[in-house]
Amino acid sequence: MPQNKIDALLQDVLEKITPSKADKAKMEAIAKSLEQKLIFACKEFNVDAKVRLEGSVAKDTWLREEPDIDVFMRLSPSISRQDLGNIGLKIAKKATADSKQQIERFAEHPYLETFIDGVRVNIVPCYDTTPGEWLSATDRTPFHTDYVNAHLNKNLRDEVRLLKKFMKGVNVYGAEIKVGGFSGYLCELLILNYGSFVSVLQAFAQHVPKRIVDIEKHFAGREREIEKLFPEPLVVIDPVDRRRNVASAVHLQKLHVFVGATREFLKIPHSQFFYPPKLKSFSASEITAKLNSRNSTLIFLSTTGVEAVPDVFWGQIYRSQRALHRLLKLHDFSVLRSDAWGSETAGYIVFVFELEDQFLPAVKKHFGPPLEKQKECENFLTKYLGDRNVVAGPYLEGGEWVVLIKRKITDAVELLKIKVGGGGKEVGVAELVAKALRQNFKVMVGNEVIEYYSINDCFARFLTGFLLGKPFWLSLPKINSTTES
Repeated sequence: MPQNKIDALLQDVLEKITPSKADKAKMEAIAKSLEQKLIFACKEFNVDAKVRLEGSVAKDTWLREEPDIDVFMRLSPSISRQDLGNIGLKIAKKATADSKQQIERFAEHPYLETFIDGVRVNIVPCYDTTPGEWLSATDRTPFHTDYVNAHLNKNLRDEVRLLKKFMKGVNVYGAEIKVGGFSGYLCELLILNYGSFVSVLQAFAQHVPKRIVDIEKHFAGREREIEKLFPEPLVVIDPVDRRRNVASAVHLQKLHVFVGATREFLKIPHSQFFYPPKLKSFSASEITAKLNSRNSTLIFLSTTGVEAVPDVFWGQIYRSQRALHRLLKLHDFSVLRSDAWGSETAGYIVFVFELEDQFLPAVKKHFGPPLEKQKECENFLTKYLGDRNVVAGPYLEGGEWVVLIKRKITDAVELLKIKVGGGGKEVGVAELVAKALRQNFKVMVGNEVIEYYSINDCFARFLTGFLLGKPFWLSLPKINSTTES
């Protein structure tokens, strides 16, 4: 595509996502009012604190369509870690007593989420420390704000907005555990390093096994140390803390999705990368037909009653999903794909496993040690000679002892029911999920899931996307359109 058309596309998107003067005035008014209320609340509780606006609004890198405000309270390091969250919540609740909704959230320590004039607001306590003397992860945030404000000009701020919107569009934005993607601060640093939105895309389109960004040259002449300190495939050294990789939360899968999306955008720039079409879930008849004609086996394991803050909730889900996936593979089931869906408000979870087949042959071939390992051969023979489950053998094949042995479990559904009946902690299921599974679970195969699919729109969209298995940006029309979807 000619450069002038790409520029026109990006300018069109930028006009939609850049806050107007009125937008900025509204955010500034909310922030200033909240800061004053927090200062008064601190005095009322006899707590010394520095209260300041942080985050994307303070750095003017926020998106017009999705405003949120982060106000931090910097408290004395003499306060204990446990008291930091408790005191912070007490002050935040007092300052926002007029708000209809106050939600306690938890990252490294508790903080408060509320809404003021329709704007999401996070009130976060941290310690008033000096660089390098961090007591909690949030202590760096004010220094991040100062660093970005000192280095970003207006043009670069616009480039950050484009990068954020693109990442949101292809679902790789957000460092929370549910997403495992790129944080706003990481986006800002990538723009500072590469200079523009398009330059970031061009850089990542040239995929490398390990990408290192060190803007402040903390490791100049000592690059090999980075390999030892940071094992992640994407390493972005924090300009205000050389010991921290800003990209450590980015899952490998999200990094790969970003690389794939950058390549497609550079081939076919399209507004839908920024404004993706809403996925329309299959109707009940369509999903039934899809499941019946798929020629694989889809197994759904559901449970309810998992109550936790979002990061803990999704951390428990993903850990359990990996454990159950591993369990199936260890018992010789061929797992094509697996995923998990959850409702934070209802505490409902559904694990999805797509297998080549639900059932395995009744007999499997089990290889023992080679003849060179005499002791191991003796142990193998001792174990299997006379074993009633052995169908044939032990016999020698290619210099190794072999037996044909009956499988104890040949049905994936039976395996899951046996292993999760007691919660599944022994196979790696996370504690809160295991507790829920002990109380209730249901295993569904194929179209047995239709009943739940039909009454839950969110799950329906999830399963539709899982079955399609293809990102929307691989199906974009070849002719670019700058109209918003």
